[in-house]
Amino acid sequence: MSAKHTAAFFRAEGVLVTSGVMQAAMFMAGQRAGMRERALRFGQALASAPVFGLLGQNDRTLGNRVAHLCYRDMSEDRVVVLSEEYVDDVLSEKVLDSGIELMRKAKADGHRVVVLSEGISEIMERMREKWRYVDDLVCNHLEYRGGKATGKLVEPVIGGYEGGKWLTSYAAEHDIDLSRSFAYAGHGPDLLLLSAVGHPCAVNPDFTLRKAAREADWPLMDYKA
Repeated sequence: MSAKHTAAFFRAEGVLVTSGVMQAAMFMAGQRAGMRERALRFGQALASAPVFGLLGQNDRTLGNRVAHLCYRDMSEDRVVVLSEEYVDDVLSEKVLDSGIELMRKAKADGHRVVVLSEGISEIMERMREKWRYVDDLVCNHLEYRGGKATGKLVEPVIGGYEGGKWLTSYAAEHDIDLSRSFAYAGHGPDLLLLSAVGHPCAVNPDFTLRKAAREADWPLMDYKA
């Protein structure tokens, strides 16, 4: 029987880029057509920011649902165009070089490189084109009806505690040996994701994950570039 493969799982937010879904939501809201609509959606995104912050270390699934409400009624074509602008003008400047180097090394070491992101596919697929080392991308998808976003995310929502459950299914599907695999993440809800692999690493961790990583004696990495 052939040996199982190994993988390196990277949470995009905090590990590969400094910006998250709230920054993207505010950018999108600020580009809405019409002053009234722009003010409404930007205000909605701004109001959701503290909610996302409060939920961020405990329930990022709900936080992500709230953050993406400002996309409601945007046409799919408009989301695509603005996503390209956001990546080229904003997100590309927020890339963490140290995180990209971790990906490069994982690829060179023969691991399957998998990136998980709370961002929407329109944004993250464009980032994937810039990252040459990614084998698989798992991210959120906006729900569309009649060519317009509903403000909801398609299930399952990426970013919460479901990471560990998803990882188990992914490993079975791709014949991955999790005991020899790696994971890099920085948020409290990523605990199940990290604990599912043999080589977890907390990167630029928030308070919840930093505390848990120290208790579990996991490696910690802090970098700004």
